Amino acid sequence: MRIKTIFAFLLLIALLTGCSSGPDYKIEVTKDLYFQKDAAMPFEIKVTENKKAVKGLDVSAQLSMTNMDHGTYDVKLKEGKTGTYSGSVKLPMGGKYEAAFTLKKDGKKTEKVIDLNVTKPKGVATINGEWITNDDVAFYQFINQLQLEINREAAKKKYIGKQLEEELAYLDSQEKISNDKNQLLTQIIRLRAMAMLANEKGHKATDAEVEQAVTKSRDQYNQFEAAKGLIKEYGEEKFWATEKQQYLLIVMSQKVQKDVIEKVKKENPNVGEQEVYFLAQKAYEDLLVSQVNSLKIEIL
Repeated sequence: MRIKTIFAFLLLIALLTGCSSGPDYKIEVTKDLYFQKDAAMPFEIKVTENKKAVKGLDVSAQLSMTNMDHGTYDVKLKEGKTGTYSGSVKLPMGGKYEAAFTLKKDGKKTEKVIDLNVTKPKGVATINGEWITNDDVAFYQFINQLQLEINREAAKKKYIGKQLEEELAYLDSQEKISNDKNQLLTQIIRLRAMAMLANEKGHKATDAEVEQAVTKSRDQYNQFEAAKGLIKEYGEEKFWATEKQQYLLIVMSQKVQKDVIEKVKKENPNVGEQEVYFLAQKAYEDLLVSQVNSLKIEIL
């Protein structure tokens, strides 16, 4: 009789446990969490059930280090598209963390725990997992500065008086824009995206093509004392090594441009050259938008 009672009690516990376990959600980290001193960093997950995205959840998480006692850090995640939920949290340091998630829907609560490895970011953004580093951004900022100084030097040779003042004032106004982080990232993403597309299309950039492009760039810079001075200050060997890497991407993107122009000419045999280039420019921009949208780009 006692054995029957114990069995009934255990069966009751099993039934209660089964009822309270909630849906069998799977949590996948879609945007890694990084540590950056004194900054709240973005964090994103995707919730699925039977391989289908789960929408309409109320999601929160509590993070704590697994090997140290630095307290807990709460984050509320807002729903995005296709079962994604994102938020941001400021952590004290990198390391191994435990993330305890609470997921609620229709009065039912589910709890899930996953492990996270929080590291310092290697840059400011990623494109399909490839980092855009702080050095990349700094180089583009330097290139923009070079171009501004070249334009200033050219303006001083071309204009005088009031016209020169207006031109220099305009260039001064452009300096802030050219140093804007978002603007710099846009430049980098545009070029890398089209170089990736060129690679997908089977294009290759030969050493001779890249060297020819670099030589042309060198000749242009050598015409301006301001440019030569800035490059010397930057470090000539370092500058031209990085510039060669950039021109590899530029040559690849130019191959896509050539494809677009040839396609436009074929589709519009009776239009003039100016119209061809206008249509090609629009087609190229449309292609660029499509390519960027197809990439996984994460900006920290």
